Amino acid sequence: MAHIQKRQRGGEVRYYVRWRIDGREKVRSFARARDAETFRRQVEHDQVLGLQVDPSRGAITFGAYAEEWLSGHRRADGRPLAPRTAELYRYQVDRFLLPTLASRPLRSIRTEHVREIHALVCEQASALQAAKAYRLLRVILNTAVEDELITHNPCKIRGAGVERSPERPFVDAELVVALAAAIDERYCCLVLLAGFGGLRLGELLALRRHHIDLDRHTVAVTVQTVELKNGDRVTTAPKTDAGRRVVHLPAQVAAALAVHLDRFVDPDRDALVFTGPRSAGLRRASLYKEWDRARAQTGLDHVHLHDLRHAAGTLAAQTGATTRELMARLGHASPAASHR
Repeated sequence: MAHIQKRQRGGEVRYYVRWRIDGREKVRSFARARDAETFRRQVEHDQVLGLQVDPSRGAITFGAYAEEWLSGHRRADGRPLAPRTAELYRYQVDRFLLPTLASRPLRSIRTEHVREIHALVCEQASALQAAKAYRLLRVILNTAVEDELITHNPCKIRGAGVERSPERPFVDAELVVALAAAIDERYCCLVLLAGFGGLRLGELLALRRHHIDLDRHTVAVTVQTVELKNGDRVTTAPKTDAGRRVVHLPAQVAAALAVHLDRFVDPDRDALVFTGPRSAGLRRASLYKEWDRARAQTGLDHVHLHDLRHAAGTLAAQTGATTRELMARLGHASPAASHR
């Protein structure tokens, strides 16, 4: 158990909480009696639950621990984080978490600090970014609990990690075709594959000629290409095993794709299906320049490129596709994702 000793030196009163972990005595001092009492009760509570943690271990600062976490964190299946995910985590830690927590020891982080960060990100960025930053902080501190650096996670704000994205516009087949017709002809089939096949942008950028089977009207999705902020292009496996799939295309889309292959794609089986004007790998900036022009021409400035993927799911559902079929078509690992 723990006990408190009161000592006075030179007119200053300090309260020392003493307890043992694995036979070794630990001491922590406080200026106020009530703070010492609160800490004593917490120590005894943790002892009862078997949650004793040496406070010296929690002395590592959040900044130092976050750096370790970012360098070594892996996905639940043991694989390294996807490059874009690692890049996103780094951005969120640097922009939203370190300004407040960089020099704060892990053991000193309280729920009120978490609440302060959440409110600050809401004010400086958005509620959506605040939810993402909160979830990342919760995951990092969960790992600290698992590492026995702290006894509990202070991220206990109900609903703080829930994203409340605005409703996206409905894009029907007619609008998909209109956007495909308005964009540079080199990217027409990219819009059609997104709007009728539901492929992600990274999956579209990674497509090669051998992934296309015109006889069966199918596209095999086996890899994705992401472009990092420094301009590097990285090709990896899909985000989940469900991302590996074969997508069946409407006959009209397959016919348009056949024309595209003849006009814009080298005959080599490994040739990229979508390239830039100089036949090199298509850059996001080049694509979005043409996408913005097509949106303006059709009066659809409010439509995002990712909305086409949602359109594909909606169109498939309208033809009677089951939830399982939608999951397979869109490469989702869970039913909930197929309805987002």
